[in-house]
Amino acid sequence: MDNTTWLANYTGESDFILLGFFSQSKDPALLCVVIFVIFLMALSGNAILIFLIHSNAHLHTPMYFFISQLSLMDMMYISVTVPKMLMDQIIGIKKISVPECGIQMFLYLTLGGSEYCLLAAMAYDRYMAICHPLRYPVLMNCKICFLLASGCWLVGSVDGFMVTPITMTFPFCRSKEIHHFFCEFPAIMKLSCSDTSVMETLMYLCCVLMILIPVIVISSSYSFILLTICRMKSTEGRKKALTTCSSHMTVVILFYGAAIYTYMIPSSYHTQEKDMVVSFFYTTLPPVLNPLIYSFRNKDVTGALKKMLNVGPVFQETIK
Repeated sequence: MDNTTWLANYTGESDFILLGFFSQSKDPALLCVVIFVIFLMALSGNAILIFLIHSNAHLHTPMYFFISQLSLMDMMYISVTVPKMLMDQIIGIKKISVPECGIQMFLYLTLGGSEYCLLAAMAYDRYMAICHPLRYPVLMNCKICFLLASGCWLVGSVDGFMVTPITMTFPFCRSKEIHHFFCEFPAIMKLSCSDTSVMETLMYLCCVLMILIPVIVISSSYSFILLTICRMKSTEGRKKALTTCSSHMTVVILFYGAAIYTYMIPSSYHTQEKDMVVSFFYTTLPPVLNPLIYSFRNKDVTGALKKMLNVGPVFQETIK
């Protein structure tokens, strides 16, 4: 009895079978441990960053408020896919019911859409801070920041609500095997026996709007920022502005690059193996790297961390 038949005996007729990321690995046990370590690093790194921002009064600024929102999204984002993937590998029953698949897709799309918008809001915040420093405290007050963050969550949830219900009502009369490690839209659409071209076109247009509008905001913001930086006379000010902006752009390139490949490049350029690898990297790498990018390159955050760990006084005593 092959593995697929064995799995089918333990799943309901309507359940999907997630073939998963581990089926392509020569050493699944080692890969499982590596992914678990990555997951723990992402959770702990983002949790520490959120704690530092909320416990240190010096970090109660719009920039760090948005970073804390990004960390919260990243913690939820990686938790939507990785725990299920690891549990399936450990237990050996790689099934997911239709409702569970729908919930996973909704959360994934909501968090992804929210993060696209949040990265645009963060770019706008940097534009206001660097290009309009005198008016910045007034234009980016607590109320405005809260509204921007809430708007990001709202837009993301609208994306999830638009796509998920329609996708899950398609008839799936082909194989129930999903060649993926979670319920991602392109992988689910391949199982449908009806014409999905209209839905795929709508999804493409939706992704264009969800990605293109934030990209325009980010590009415009950084164009004005670069012009302002070029006019700065202070070398220190120029260096600080470039450091902050380069950190944010690194995150943007990581997140948007993979999303553009998955949802905007024609399916003829895709393979199942390549799609899984790309999806794995953009669901795990940004949540792990974001805390590192925003902390190790940021004196305020590293200073707050040293203060929390009481490293500063101990270090000074050692020097004396």
